[in-house]
Parts: sequence; structure tokens; C-alpha cells
Amino acid sequence: MFTATPSIRNTLFVVFVLSMVLAACAPSAQPASFADEVSGRLVIYSGRSEPLIQPVIDAFRAQYPNVEVLLKSGSNSQMANALIEEKANPQADLFITTEIFTIQAMAKEGVLQSYRPAATDRLPAEALGNDNLWVGLTRRARVIMYNTDLVSPEEAPQSIFDLTDPKWNGQIAAAGSTNGGMQAQVAVLEKIIGAEKTEAWLRGLIANNVTFFGGHTDVRKAVGAGEFKIGLVNHYYYYLQAAEGSPVGIVFPDQAEGEVGLISNLTGAGVVNGTKNPTAAGAFIDFLLSEVGQKLFAEANYEYPVLPGVALHPDVQPLDGFRLVNINLRDATLELDAVFTIIEKAGLP
Repeated sequence: MFTATPSIRNTLFVVFVLSMVLAACAPSAQPASFADEVSGRLVIYSGRSEPLIQPVIDAFRAQYPNVEVLLKSGSNSQMANALIEEKANPQADLFITTEIFTIQAMAKEGVLQSYRPAATDRLPAEALGNDNLWVGLTRRARVIMYNTDLVSPEEAPQSIFDLTDPKWNGQIAAAGSTNGGMQAQVAVLEKIIGAEKTEAWLRGLIANNVTFFGGHTDVRKAVGAGEFKIGLVNHYYYYLQAAEGSPVGIVFPDQAEGEVGLISNLTGAGVVNGTKNPTAAGAFIDFLLSEVGQKLFAEANYEYPVLPGVALHPDVQPLDGFRLVNINLRDATLELDAVFTIIEKAGLP
């Protein structure tokens, strides 16, 4: 069930940008007495790739030098399955995931324990898990990217439902059923238009010979190379591909009157139930939700911070310029079985 494949973003570009952000945004020190209280070993299981999360860990350790951080990275499903297998004898203190479905599933499995972050009162309600079992870190918009050598801005699809138009037959790439971004999109659509219409949309994609990849990195690279005209991705994949010099454009879809609005997903983190170092685990979550931590995600990976007031990467379009889907993402992604039933009935690869 926990099969969402994470983004693989281990490019030299990301590492370089992260190092620049760290140099420019050294965190302000906590009072020495508090920093001294946070110590010991902190074991993190992360669905984020190491090149992104390691610089965040380095910045955290600069603020809390008495904490030894051990990182275990892999896919969301690998880390989730490890947490379940170790439930009776937890080996991790903190879990970080790249999408909301896995963190919701871990909360239901009893893998996570309650922690109320210091920034709670500043966060949107949907970024706070039930019973404070997890917290959202960043937001990722579901967008359409296209190859500008093959598609003009006027021709580009303006709605996710345009992707079933036969004019795009065999020319679209997307992540498949194991991807958390696609799963969350299905969950939101099910709440907005119902299970029957959501299943019909998925069947329409399949009938239109959409090529489904395991993750979005393959999608954005294939669109950037001109192997496909159109890609359905999380927004930051467009920016990563554009930064590599590819001829790509972006559409924030479904903005017209009567359309569903822009759908998004959340990354998240939670303290592992039975952690051996709850103090350090909580301090790390608070750091991720601090202005310094949020700025790292925003500037290095083009993500939308959940903490209000944190500046975006200068290339990223603010979400307040778009009409967002009118739904609470936390609540929309609680019914995991219903979503997988729709995916299976449609036959999504």
C-alpha cells in the first residue's frame, strides 16, 4: 500500500544552490542553555533524497552542535515499511516524507506520536495532522509542463481534463499509481467531482495512451528532451528542468470559472512513536518550520513554504495569484482505501 515513489533530485545544480543558501542564511543561534539541552543521537528516516536533506541537517547541527544526526534515505515506501517492521522496537526518531499519503498512513498505523511544533499557531489547518501526529513542511502544486519547441503557450492544455483530449494522444507523460503526487490528486478529485468522474478521468488518460513513469524526474526529463510534448508534474519539476536549460513552459491549470482550481500536495514530518530522543526530534521539526529551514526548501527546491511570510525562490509564481481547490488536503487524504479502489478500478499502471 505504501508505494509512493519519491522525487529523485540529486543533481549537482541542487547541491550547489543548497550550499549557496546555507552560506547566505546561517541560522540565528538559540540561547546557549537551550541548545545545550538538545543533545544525543537523532536517527532520521527520510523519503527525501540525501542531496536535499543533508544540507538541512548540516544547518540544524550548526545550531545544535551536541546532536549527532544519522540519516537513512530511501523511497517513502521503503522508509514506511521499515518503520512498520520496527514498530515494536523503533530504530528511528523522526520520519520525513515527500507527500501526504504516506505520512497519513503512518499516523493510522500508530507509528507516529504527538508533537505540537512551536510554529503551530502560524500554520494552515490542513498542514496539521490529526492529534498533532504529523505536520506539513512544504506545499507542491500539481501543474502541466510542456516543451515550448513543440507546443505554443496558446496550444498548451489549460485544464487537467484537457489531457484526455485525443489531440494529445501518445504525447503525454505522467507519474503512475505508485506516486504520492498522483495519489493525492486522485484523492482531491474524488472529494470534488466524485469517484465515478475521477475514475472516468483516469480511464481517459489511459485511453489517450499517456505514458506513466514511476516518478516525476523521468517525466520532466522526457518532456525537456522533447520525447513528450506534455507532462503532469509537481510544480518544482518544471523549475528544475528549466534551470537545466530545457525549453519548457508551465500551466497552473483549472483557473477558469467553473473549473476545479489548482490542486496541491504536502510534504510532511512526524516524530516516531517510541523515539529514544524526543527532545532532538522535536527540535528538528521546529527547525524545519523555522524561517531558516523553510527558506532552504523554498530557494533550493522551488517549493512553497507552509510558514507564512517566507520568501519564495524569485522564479516561482506565488500561489496567491491562483484560484486554489476549495478543500482541506489533510481531510481529503484520510480515506486511503477509497482512493486505491478508484486507482485499481481504472487500471492506472
